[in-house]
Amino acid sequence: MTRPRIVFFGTPAFAVPSLEAVHRLGDVVAVVCQPDKPVGRGMQLTAPPVKQRALELGLEVHQPSKLKTPEFAAWVHGLAADVAVVVAYGRILPTAVLEGPRLGCVNVHGSLLPRWRGAAPIQWAVIAGDRETGIALMKLDEGLDTGPVFAFCKTPIGEGETSGALFDRLAPLGAELLERELPAYVAGTATLVPQDESQATHARMLEKRDGVLDFSASAASIAARVAGVSPWPGATTTLKGKVVKVHAARAHEARPNAAPGTVVRADKGIVLVATGDGALELVTVQLEGKKAMKATDWVLGRGLVEGDVFGNA
Repeated sequence: MTRPRIVFFGTPAFAVPSLEAVHRLGDVVAVVCQPDKPVGRGMQLTAPPVKQRALELGLEVHQPSKLKTPEFAAWVHGLAADVAVVVAYGRILPTAVLEGPRLGCVNVHGSLLPRWRGAAPIQWAVIAGDRETGIALMKLDEGLDTGPVFAFCKTPIGEGETSGALFDRLAPLGAELLERELPAYVAGTATLVPQDESQATHARMLEKRDGVLDFSASAASIAARVAGVSPWPGATTTLKGKVVKVHAARAHEARPNAAPGTVVRADKGIVLVATGDGALELVTVQLEGKKAMKATDWVLGRGLVEGDVFGNA
């Protein structure tokens, strides 16, 4: 069987295992990723992970700043690709580009579509307290993750699992699903199933404000948010005018009778904060200008006492 000609669109580390998978499956005629960006304190111009891996594999890399140009669409058409594979590329492909490959474009999406369409499906699944998530393979259309799906794989979300940890688990799962199911799509034997629009939810891109903790919410939802916004933008609150980052927290069985945000227990064994429903145990925190530490060490250093009240960052 002739190896398919594939053009790959992807940018971050999440897409690298899928790039390696399509490199095994077919002839990758081009790799398209976002332009290099300044990174770190020195703002050194740095290539995205997909570009770095593509160059290691000896693949041709393109980094267009604009997609909605006749020249770029003509270039994609000129590749004579059988299919394009799109994994966390970071931009919506215009119709003229979607129509370039003979069989269109396949997207590796980090959710169980139609739940969590959009830019941040992994984070919002964690924030929402979903019990499971997974990968969906879909054929892209002009909408936002609205095309028909032809393969799924599912995985439970662990208790306290952060979105960062879930990213690391889902990336290879997406590559495995792609390697297993893309050949059927290329051969025309995959079954494309339209999404149920009534079940669709939207996963917008996270903003810094999404990390601000609201202690009037339930302890379970706050703990889920702490995990979901890790590593970015990170969960924050304030105490005595200072910003406090919360790296890890969990819901506790205690049912305190105190205003939300009030520290109801602070000793060498545990730190509990009243919420709108139940108590939140602070596990790992970070004070301004300090390294992350156990919340109980904060108490031992006399920086936190019962009766203190957390506010909004």
